[in-house]
Amino acid sequence: MVRARELPLAEAPLLHSTVERLAARAGVLKPKLYLIPDGMPLTLATGRGPTYSALAVSSGCLAACPPAELEGVLAHELAHVKHRDVAIQTSVVVLAASLIELTRIGGWLQRPMLFVLGPVAAACTHLLLSPKREFEADRLAATLCESPHGLADALMRFDQAAELISFESSPATEPLWPFNPFLEEGLAALFVTHPKLEARVQRLRALETTKEAA
Repeated sequence: MVRARELPLAEAPLLHSTVERLAARAGVLKPKLYLIPDGMPLTLATGRGPTYSALAVSSGCLAACPPAELEGVLAHELAHVKHRDVAIQTSVVVLAASLIELTRIGGWLQRPMLFVLGPVAAACTHLLLSPKREFEADRLAATLCESPHGLADALMRFDQAAELISFESSPATEPLWPFNPFLEEGLAALFVTHPKLEARVQRLRALETTKEAA
C-alpha cells in the first residue's frame, strides 16, 4: 500500500544496528526493515506483534532526522510492536482501505458509494483504535531511548514537514503513521485517530521534568 521495498543490511547497516539495539531493549524480535520512497519524513510498523513485525522508514525521514530523532521514532514504532498495537492497526487499516477502494468503481456510483462507505470505514477505525495507544507508545519510546526529547523533536519536525511537502496515500492508512500526515479536511478528516501533536510533545517534555524531580 505504501510502495515500500525491503532494505538490505548492506545498504543501511547503521539503521539496522539501531533497530536491533532498540528491539533488544524492548524485548521484541528485530523487525524486517523496509524503505518507503517518499520525501515526507515518516515511519510505520506492521505485523503480528513482538515475534513477527516489519518496520518501514521513508527516505525523507532518513535524510531529515538527526540520530536522536530517528532513534526516537524507531523506538515509538517498536513500542507499538511490543504492545501488540500493530496487529490490530494493520487489520483495521486493510479493512478501511478495502472499503474505500470499493468506491472506485467509476461512473455516477462513485460519489454515492464514497458518501456511504467512507463514514463506515472511519467508524470501524475509531471503534477499534484508541488515541491512548499513541501516548503509551510515546512513553515507552522515551524509556527505550532514555530521553523523551528525540521523539518530541521528531514529531515537531514531522509536523513542519507536513506543511511543506505534499503526501498522497489512502487516508485509511492514517493510524499507521507516527503522526497525522494528512490535511484534516474531506475524507482524510474522518480517519484521524492521533491525539493532538501539541499534547503529545507536552507529555513527552513532562517526562524529563518528572525524572529530574525524582
